[in-house]
Amino acid sequence: MLKKKIFISTFLISSLSTNVSAEAITIDDLSDLNGNWHLRAMDGHEVRKARAILDVHGEQMIVNGFDGCNSIYGVLTAHNKITFSATLTSTRMACRQSIHRYVSKRLHETVQEGFTITEGKRYGVEGITLKSKNHDLFFKRMEMK
Repeated sequence: MLKKKIFISTFLISSLSTNVSAEAITIDDLSDLNGNWHLRAMDGHEVRKARAILDVHGEQMIVNGFDGCNSIYGVLTAHNKITFSATLTSTRMACRQSIHRYVSKRLHETVQEGFTITEGKRYGVEGITLKSKNHDLFFKRMEMK
């Protein structure tokens, strides 16, 4: 039994990325995403220095972490088998640099707009992409040591 639906997405990220086909995560296997995810690329820009992290708790449909400026928390809402959204609550600390403001704003927009989650490989790295109407965010799983 195949739990994942296959679809093809074209990502116009940067000259370093490649177009990939990815697997859409269904609600049944959202728990496969449990753990910490580090934001690597956003809308075609490398943003690792912002240090944004999502910590996914699939069974509870909760996401928390750091948006580049503030701690965040949200409850995921499933719109169908592959589309989710959340309203993120965050602390109100000032952002240190423009990259932090850039990442924080767009991360919140992506999560509020509604997004699909796909698994795939970019820049030679396995990860997931959160794709909304206006944004494309690529995350790499953080290794626990």
